[in-house]
Amino acid sequence: MKRKISIGLVFVLVFLLFWYLFLKPSDYTVTFKANTFPGAINQTLKKWGKNFSGKIIGQKDLLHIDQRLQFGDSLVDYQWIITPVTDSTSRIKVRITDKNNSLKNRILIPFTNSVIEQRSKKNLLDYRDILNNHIKKFKVSVEGEATLPASFCAYLPAKGAQAEKAFGMMRDFPYLSSFIEENNLKPIGTPFVEITEWNTVSDSISFNFCYPIQKTDSLPIHHEIKFKEYPSKKAIKAIYNGNYITSDRAWYRILTYAEKNGIPVNSNPIEIFRDNPSLGGNELEWQAEIYMPLKNSDE
Repeated sequence: MKRKISIGLVFVLVFLLFWYLFLKPSDYTVTFKANTFPGAINQTLKKWGKNFSGKIIGQKDLLHIDQRLQFGDSLVDYQWIITPVTDSTSRIKVRITDKNNSLKNRILIPFTNSVIEQRSKKNLLDYRDILNNHIKKFKVSVEGEATLPASFCAYLPAKGAQAEKAFGMMRDFPYLSSFIEENNLKPIGTPFVEITEWNTVSDSISFNFCYPIQKTDSLPIHHEIKFKEYPSKKAIKAIYNGNYITSDRAWYRILTYAEKNGIPVNSNPIEIFRDNPSLGGNELEWQAEIYMPLKNSDE
């Protein structure tokens, strides 16, 4: 009987050793808490990774991102697993594997303070500082279900990287406003952006930069500027305060809210900008209303 128990224990130990050396999903794992929602983490870790010639090698969804970074001659995979805990906190688990030295790392880690441990701790402390600095620069508050008001607008279609949306707006605003003035069109309200396509893997968008105007029976014809009527829609509304370059953080915040509350939405937000960034001032006082339309929400 004792011999059978001893053989069983040896078998278990051999299996555990084999799993640790060859099957374990990472060489080293780090877990920490972040005081923000998953979308802000998603965007900052992608930007941070570029400091190490990083590229995204897989993104299952907003919460699961596989990133490959380069440190000298070593290629290191960071597998990010983001778990929302509350509306304003998340847990981040990072599984780290050195593609060139995986077996060596697994042998050394239990006995020494290995290079991968030292480098990973340093890098993730650096990332956490960047994330904490970033989330101090904006605020998002979800107000819940609301009605997006109807409007009629002149607009310019555009597309590009998500992070370049605000620069596209600044580029097109003089062109659009001059067209409205030259054709004696009456502006009503402030400009807004309608996102028509959003690729959350490549972080690219197509959008319409819109200027609300009074609808008339006779509209000028232009080879680039078009006109569109927007019906009133039910939506989830959020208030964003901060630089409009990162107003997309509110999109992610609304998606997290909608998923948590079981509300089906169309992930094509509309942003109404209430302040003119060219006037300067405290960015945290700049305000935008962000609407994420409910599915089948035309009234």
